Parts: sequence; structure tokens; C-alpha cells
Amino acid sequence: MMQGPAFVKINGVSLVYRMAEEQTLAVEDLSLDIREGEFVAVVGPSGCGKSTLMKLVTGLLNPTAGSITIGGKPVKGPVQGVGMAFQNSTLLPWRSTLDNVMLPLEIVEPHKRRLRSERKAYVDQAMALLSTVGLTEFAEKAPWQLSGGMQQRANLCRAIIHNPRLLMLDEPFAALDAFTREELWAVMQALWMEKRFTAILITHDLREAVYLADRVFVMSKRPGRVILTREVDIPRPRTLDTTFEPYFGSIVHELREHIHSVRVS
Repeated sequence: MMQGPAFVKINGVSLVYRMAEEQTLAVEDLSLDIREGEFVAVVGPSGCGKSTLMKLVTGLLNPTAGSITIGGKPVKGPVQGVGMAFQNSTLLPWRSTLDNVMLPLEIVEPHKRRLRSERKAYVDQAMALLSTVGLTEFAEKAPWQLSGGMQQRANLCRAIIHNPRLLMLDEPFAALDAFTREELWAVMQALWMEKRFTAILITHDLREAVYLADRVFVMSKRPGRVILTREVDIPRPRTLDTTFEPYFGSIVHELREHIHSVRVS
């Protein structure tokens, strides 16, 4: 297990959604620590607050109680420079694949300030990422000319082009077919092993969680809190063959049993 101080620290966080006269307690006394360079996954029953957790960590929502820090700094509003990838690729249809990947460089400092004078270096960086995910030949293609899996590969490149210290992944492979999804697990693992950013994956797919994560957090039903932290002590790089090994299957089964128990309790 990776050692070191917490890079992302969530301490006793609760969140109440208020709509008109109704109140919903989404998460309650939620606590977890994530070390820098660690890849973690968050799983749990539908409605347990997984996506709420993502919005809290990125500062899009403020907790009703408790605190969140990233790199020792309290999260008081939207966090700058975080990489994000969602279920839908959200590529801009009027931009080429390359220009889509480079979009954060036009927005995030210090890259925004340097882009004009150092454009060639940034283009080379983007092309190197596209090469890593097998999209070199599609750099000048429009998003609609790419398959769903290719679009999501480009989306992952865009999420890390600005070298974020933290990458938030909200079910980025859920809309893809099983074969493409498994291919992108390997792509995601390769990118993480090269860049070593801190990653938080929100997913319903327990095999995906065990394949990609160093640790998996299991959340209870609403109001969500962490009820299990499971280390995934399987050597990397993991492969599709790894997913058929008995120990891999035993971890998936253990997670499934915990989620089933909180759904029926």
C-alpha cells in the first residue's frame, strides 16, 4: 500500500440538499483520505452519494458540515486545474481531436499564458498523448468521425493534458460496450502509471474498480458514508487475464456482498 500524508482529506462531511421545503441528507459524516499519486475507486448502491462526493471534492458543492482539503488547502469553492472525465465524452463538435485535447491549455494557468509562445511544445505534448492511446492518425478528425471508444480516449487525454495533480472520473466508461470498456481500462492504467496523478474513480462496475484502483471505498445507501475500505494488493500492470484470476474474483465478490448487504438493510 502507498504510504504518505493525505493529499485529499475528507473529514466528517455531511451535505443536505434543500429544495423548497424538502431536505435530503445526501451524505453524513463522510470521511476518507487519499494519498498523492494514489488511484482510488468509490462504489456503492445507486443514490448513495458517489456523484455528490465528486462535486464536493471539486468544490462545486459546499458541505453542510465537515471539511475538505486538497494538498493541505481547504476547499472553499471550485478547485482550479482538476482534470475531469465523465460518462459522455463532451468533445466540442467544431474542433478537431487535437484541438479538443488542447482545450484545457487555453483555460488553465500557467499554460494559458504560455500557449502562444510555446505552442509547438504543447502540440508535441498533445500528440504524444494521442499516440499513447492510439489516436495519432485521428488528430485532425472531428469527434463525429470517431467511435465512442475513440472519443473517450481523446477525452482522457484532454483531462490530463495540463498535468493535473487530481483527476476525477465519473463513470467515464459506462456508456461503452464491454469490449471497448475493457480496452480503456488498460489505456487508463497506462496513463496513470506514466503520469502518477491522484485519481478518484466513481463507478458501478466492481471489476473496473478492482482493475484500476489501489484502494476501493464502499459507500452505504443514503445518507452515504464509507463502510469499507478495501486495498487491492494485485501487482501492476494488470491485464484482462488478471480479471479471471481467483483472487481478483474474490475481491469483486467481497465488494458485491458489502453493497448487497447495505441495499437490503
